[in-house]
Amino acid sequence: MTTTDPPADDIVAPFQIETQPVRGRIARLGPAIDEILTRHAYPEPVANLLGEACALAALVGASLKFEGRLIIQAQGDGPVAYVVADYDTSGALRGYCRFDAARVAEASGGFARPGAGALLGKGSFVMTIDQGPDMDRYQGVTAIEGETLALAAETYFSRSEQVPTRVRLAVGQAGAGWRAGGLLIQNIAEDDARGPTAEAWTTAQALFETLGEDELLDPAVSADTLLWRLFHEDGVRVFPSTAITALCRCSEQRIVEVLGSFPEAERAAMVEPDGRIRVTCEYCGQVYDLAPEAVG
Repeated sequence: MTTTDPPADDIVAPFQIETQPVRGRIARLGPAIDEILTRHAYPEPVANLLGEACALAALVGASLKFEGRLIIQAQGDGPVAYVVADYDTSGALRGYCRFDAARVAEASGGFARPGAGALLGKGSFVMTIDQGPDMDRYQGVTAIEGETLALAAETYFSRSEQVPTRVRLAVGQAGAGWRAGGLLIQNIAEDDARGPTAEAWTTAQALFETLGEDELLDPAVSADTLLWRLFHEDGVRVFPSTAITALCRCSEQRIVEVLGSFPEAERAAMVEPDGRIRVTCEYCGQVYDLAPEAVG
């Protein structure tokens, strides 16, 4: 096995199966995902869904070759109105869920933990690539299909990118905190130099299917060890990883700019009885207490 990084938590790392037309990325999240999921009083099924979205955002966002952001959002008519995860190519990650607690409790009845399909209902899965203020955003949309965000992502790549892709996501509590993990593999298209790639892709998928969620979450199993377990017959090269941090990009300046975009009458309606405007960031819960003249 070839690796350039020591084992670590809160990382996302690309890899290549040696001599095979299959590449991928692995994400292992510990303290970062625990901070994101414990900022709000999420019921367990909702926290699990948001953890999956964050792990998926890291897996896909780490492929971007420019400074920017990847935003994954799923929304529907189910108990969870929407879930969003926002990954910055610097490694900053944040996420948020809006949900109806009573409907989530109803969907959680019985023994099975409700998945994305049950929680989101009928709706759409959206990936947005933001290359900065001077560039147009790219957005791809597919219908939510299946019970997991992993299946929604596979459908997205198949239909929107025409790239054969497999995704496995896992979220759970280990010890005192939440953990999340993810693995993504993709088939590199055949060409004159590579020749046929279908057989290698079939083999890689068979090995991928042996991966258990507990392995993705086990803090005692490093990313390098996990990849070696799966692909040791051909060998696997792991490239430098990106450190993941739970970081919200909200700031007073951003809030002022957003409020300033509203008509004066709407801003006036936001003023509370004590003469202040208060805005709470949905992602991190930070409350911004502003004087009306600061945004007028």
